[in-house]
Amino acid sequence: MSREIDYGNLMHSAMRGLIRTVLQDVADKGLPGNHHFFITFDTNHPDAQLADWLRDRYPGAMTVVMQHWYDNLEVGEDGFGITLNFGDAPEPLYIPYDAIETFVDPSVEFGLRFEAAEESDDEGDDTVDHLDDEDEAADVAKRPSEGDVVSLDSFRKP
Repeated sequence: MSREIDYGNLMHSAMRGLIRTVLQDVADKGLPGNHHFFITFDTNHPDAQLADWLRDRYPGAMTVVMQHWYDNLEVGEDGFGITLNFGDAPEPLYIPYDAIETFVDPSVEFGLRFEAAEESDDEGDDTVDHLDDEDEAADVAKRPSEGDVVSLDSFRKP
């Protein structure tokens, strides 16, 4: 019986751990400087918790922005809870790390993209891309998902 090191899943776990560490630092100390996050996640993930009207409005994927106003950031082992403002309506969310598709901090041109691997013998494995190119990170942050429009231009200072 041959055994292989599963580098894909190891990277997957390490990058999700990086997100957890960053969010825990923000929970403890607040967002430093101009840092802010665009987080796209799978709204159909079985452990994702969001209001029915948000799930209906964003079937499949949703991008949230964590910048000027957020509340109740609680970072756990498997995901994080946060309250965000949607049109002057605060809504609590729980986002499992495994539901995250992209995590971008455009202030420092950093981003991660988690993509499901093609159907193969290793079903369920994910691949991880590190987005360290400014244009690529900005492209991921601006990419709409199922009716969700997020533009970095609206957050840039002239």
